[in-house]
This record gives sequence, C-alpha cells and structure tokens, in this order.
Amino acid sequence: MNQMPSPVVRLAELMESNEAWGRTKGREVFQQLIHEVESHPGATVLRISLSGVRRVDISFASETVVELARRYRGAKGFCLENVVDDDMLENWDAAAERKEQPLMVWEGNECRVIGITPTPGNTPAFQFALRRRRVSASEFAAAKGTSITNASMKFNHLWKQGFLLRQEDVSPSGGREYSYYSIR
Repeated sequence: MNQMPSPVVRLAELMESNEAWGRTKGREVFQQLIHEVESHPGATVLRISLSGVRRVDISFASETVVELARRYRGAKGFCLENVVDDDMLENWDAAAERKEQPLMVWEGNECRVIGITPTPGNTPAFQFALRRRRVSASEFAAAKGTSITNASMKFNHLWKQGFLLRQEDVSPSGGREYSYYSIR
C-alpha cells in the first residue's frame, strides 16, 4: 500500500467547464479518469478535487467518480475533496447510493461518508480505521476487547463493500494477516 501522498485529480480540468450534465458527458470524463488511474500505477488512492466545479447532476456523478470507485472497489480507492456546495454533494450522495458505493469526502482531517454507510455493527471498526493510516484486526480486537475472528469479519466486510483498502502481510507468527487502510 503506498504511503506517499495520494495524487490529486482536478475534475474541473477534465470536464472542460465548471458544470457537467448527463450520462454522455459523464462517460467521456470517465475515460479520462481511467487514463488518470493508469498514469499513476503505484497509487492506491486518488483524490478527486471538486475545486472549480460549480454543478453536476446525478447522472454525471454516477458515470464518473462513483463508477470509477465501484469498478476498482477493493483494489484502489477514490475520495472527494474541496466540496464547496452542499446541494451538489446531494447529487454525489444520491449517485453513490444508487450504485451502492460508499465515497469518502474529506474536509481537512474530517471524513464524511456518502452513498452507503457502514452497518451499525461495523461502524466502530470503520471509525477506528479512519483514525489511523494502517490498522489490523488484532489491533482493533485488543483495543475493543473483542475476538480477532469478529474483528477480522468486520474489516473484511468493510473492505468488500468499499469502505477500506487492504494489503496482505505476514504476521509475527508467520501466518497471513491483513492490514486495512482508510481511503484518504
């Protein structure tokens, strides 16, 4: 998992305008986003800056970043930053919810999840992971007084749904252990 700063993609530059509507324009920009992903092969997270974006509709949001996050779920992460308009964020939220895809929205060090949210049972594990760059199930189990099996199931579920990224490591005992990473 890369520990270098995540590349930032300015969506407005790909849109060639400060507004974008519809699936057709969304598919055009999606192809440019794929090119951005391919031009940063070592990056596991790309930050999508909405700086300069004034408005997008649900269809455009669905065909661009939301589809990108759904396509690469589990392997790469995408998050939004520089969101300046709550009305526009509602469109991103509705698009992500429609595709059952979580998206992290970062404002400084604060994260807001749009689209789907973790289940109440998995929320403590997700919040624990958000406060760290890297976390293992054994660390969560020790901190919360739960079994490693239970903690592993929670993190695995969060990874499969697209809330976290993971990397396989060798545990001190020689077995296999996963490290989980927040999408930031």
